[in-house]
Amino acid sequence: MYSPDRPYWFRFFLLALLPAAAMAQLAAGNPDWQETVAPPPPEFNQTRLVPFEVSAASSLRFGVDSATIKITPDGIVRYVVVASSASGALNAMYEGVRCATGEVKTYARLIPGGGWKLLQDVEWKPLDLGTISRHSAALAKQGLCKGGNAPQASVDIIVRTLKGTLQQSNN
Repeated sequence: MYSPDRPYWFRFFLLALLPAAAMAQLAAGNPDWQETVAPPPPEFNQTRLVPFEVSAASSLRFGVDSATIKITPDGIVRYVVVASSASGALNAMYEGVRCATGEVKTYARLIPGGGWKLLQDVEWKPLDLGTISRHSAALAKQGLCKGGNAPQASVDIIVRTLKGTLQQSNN
């Protein structure tokens, strides 16, 4: 890359690229990053659900159990999210969002009448996969992540932000 034969301006060009390359690496995530082991899915309670808006076109209602939200030292926000229909059908998922990379992982799904089913070999997936992760993307945007690339400072802030976002959308 560098050679004393290159013009003087070329050295400045290379120096200008170095910060951009470092920022690109940071945006892609730390290559040395290691995820902490996810604990088993926590018990959830429908009376603690904090509702959040996913889509006006959706017939499902979504909520996150505030007591299940945990921010881990590795930057993951884990939680139980519940989707319910007008007929009373219920889906619950134990998920994690990595704000730094805009990714989501589903660790377990609730099987009605059968408890939690842990998912095997789950991978981080982008939050922008359309219908697959629409609820996760909405939850990240409305309260889990601040500025799009870091988790909120505390669970209390997440819950207050979600409640405030819902009140603003109802006004």
